[in-house]
Amino acid sequence: MAVFKHGYQRYDGPLTGPVTRFLAVPRYAWPKLLAERFVLVLLLVSLFWPLLCAIFIYLSNHASLLPNLNGGGEAIQKLLRIDGNFFATFMNIQSTFAILLAAIAGPGLIAPDLANNALPLYFSRPVSLGQYIGARLLVLFGLLSLVTLLPGLFVFGLQASLAGSAWLAANWPLGQGMVTGFLLYILLVSLVALTCSAYVKWRVVAGALVLGFFFVLAGAAQIVNQVFHVEWGSLLSPGYTVYTLWCALLGVETAADAPGAGECLAAVLVLLGALLAVLLRRLRPVEVVA
Repeated sequence: MAVFKHGYQRYDGPLTGPVTRFLAVPRYAWPKLLAERFVLVLLLVSLFWPLLCAIFIYLSNHASLLPNLNGGGEAIQKLLRIDGNFFATFMNIQSTFAILLAAIAGPGLIAPDLANNALPLYFSRPVSLGQYIGARLLVLFGLLSLVTLLPGLFVFGLQASLAGSAWLAANWPLGQGMVTGFLLYILLVSLVALTCSAYVKWRVVAGALVLGFFFVLAGAAQIVNQVFHVEWGSLLSPGYTVYTLWCALLGVETAADAPGAGECLAAVLVLLGALLAVLLRRLRPVEVVA
């Protein structure tokens, strides 16, 4: 039979498993990202703060080793205390490295596919839009975890091992709150990076847009508060809303007249929904023109 007489038939042969297909993109993306010089330098620099925190935790649990501080005073004991404020500060500093890392690694995840019209090739295979976005979120999740979740778990585990089971039994919500807070933050930063990558083809511009999203909005929030003499303008700042949620998870008090955890959670959920909607609008393998 001639070739042109063969009608189209959907492929019904053997397929790899859904997990294998889902992990195909991260499996090739992670080595490529870790081979970049700026990514490696940033990962190394991000380890200094957890190292300093580890030294502080050791000194906090061995105060008798410090000269002239044996027995300590109330001020010294308060200074060396490992509580929610300590972990909130740790998370706040590590979050800066996460933004910088997303600005470097995120722009190259979707822009090349759009520039080379590769989306039809992806979706002609057994890969859904959700799997496509999820695979790229997983790439950033694994990378950002190296500067957020893993150092956080290390610091918390070190404190738990030195302070003993009694401290862990009384303060395990701190570890749970830190993990929950970092997961939410990774999701937010990853969606910002993917959305910028989907709309800006130039990597440098997309990276600058990721940085501007957080820092420019923080400045805009302060301007709104100053001009209108209000406090709700802080809800425009992703950094403020996420940090307020962290404080709520870690039991840290915040300003009474500022937006609370409930308002900040609503603002973050709205922002996540808006970012996802904008990203889905951009990722169209086929566009129908009326």
